[in-house]
Amino acid sequence: MEYSSLFTQTELGKRILRNRIVLPPLTRQRSGQPGDVATDLMAKYYQQRASAGFIISEGTQIEPRGKGYSWTPGIYSEKQIAGWKKVTDAVHERDGIIFAQLWHVGRVSHKSLQPNGEAPVAPSAIKVQKVKAFIETSPGVGELAEPSAPRQLTVKEIKEIVELYAQAARNALAAGFDGVEIHCANGYLVNQFISTHSNTREDQYGGSLQNRLRFLREIIEAVAKVTGPERLGVRFTPLFTSTDQDRIYIGLVEENPHETYIEAVKILEEAGIAYVSIAEADWENAPELPKSFRLALRETFSGKIIYAGRYTPEKGEKLIKANLADLIAFGRPYIANPDLPERIANGWPMNELDAKTLYGGNELGYTDYPCYQENK
Repeated sequence: MEYSSLFTQTELGKRILRNRIVLPPLTRQRSGQPGDVATDLMAKYYQQRASAGFIISEGTQIEPRGKGYSWTPGIYSEKQIAGWKKVTDAVHERDGIIFAQLWHVGRVSHKSLQPNGEAPVAPSAIKVQKVKAFIETSPGVGELAEPSAPRQLTVKEIKEIVELYAQAARNALAAGFDGVEIHCANGYLVNQFISTHSNTREDQYGGSLQNRLRFLREIIEAVAKVTGPERLGVRFTPLFTSTDQDRIYIGLVEENPHETYIEAVKILEEAGIAYVSIAEADWENAPELPKSFRLALRETFSGKIIYAGRYTPEKGEKLIKANLADLIAFGRPYIANPDLPERIANGWPMNELDAKTLYGGNELGYTDYPCYQENK
């Protein structure tokens, strides 16, 4: 099968993308220690995958409290900025385009990961269920841990975190990123403010849907002033049903997810940002997004729409041809196949993913996957 739609050019803000294939944010836990600094190995990993239409970095925490997993990188120190500059330079050497995903985990953390061993922060003091943090138990060795009970943020602290997002965007541009994506998915801090399951506040940041969306709106406005809206994207995980309650943490299923996320997208449309990325449930037999939501999203949002979640080239091609998507993100296939666009275009066989090497470690299962032509 030919995938002509996947290989057409398209605009993203003021840039022209060479194809519609995206490397989405993928946590790999290989930052340098101490300091959660991007490394030369990370630069090699991203450079290998620079033939994507564009790349979105793994989640990078905007401040020390934003960390929920050991060995994930940050974007708040000078050393971190310098580390990421190696990555962006490596991608740009191959004419790639790369955005930084700005991340704050909120309550999905453990006190051992927090400054001075304090409680994680959240919109409300409600402990997260059915999800684990990841803590280092000895150098290079870690384990899953129950997240610690969070404390509720004050309004003053919320305003400070909004500014931390803006500062992280400044740092990302200083590191050479072409733009930034705000991580508003997977049950992390922005998602926690949006959801009634994690936000029971009674002030201007809680209660009504518009109040619960206020944090998102303020972040978008603050970051857009730094980057310009044409260099800004947002990622959501709008779950409509769950066939696997143990997976519910990937997002928070709202009473009316259609209304919640279309209202959220209206904020993005008002700001004129470049794209919205929709991360669908990606476990086996996961429910698909309703077509009615895809249609409403297209009607509401004039920027680019990205979908991710167990996509095949065939499924992605169909969505683009139907004008329901503009770009398709491939996660696990891109981990195992650094030359993924070339493999799709030529019908070449794919490398198999080694799931044991997804998180932490060294070059094994990271930069040692061969390109197809290297196997010849």
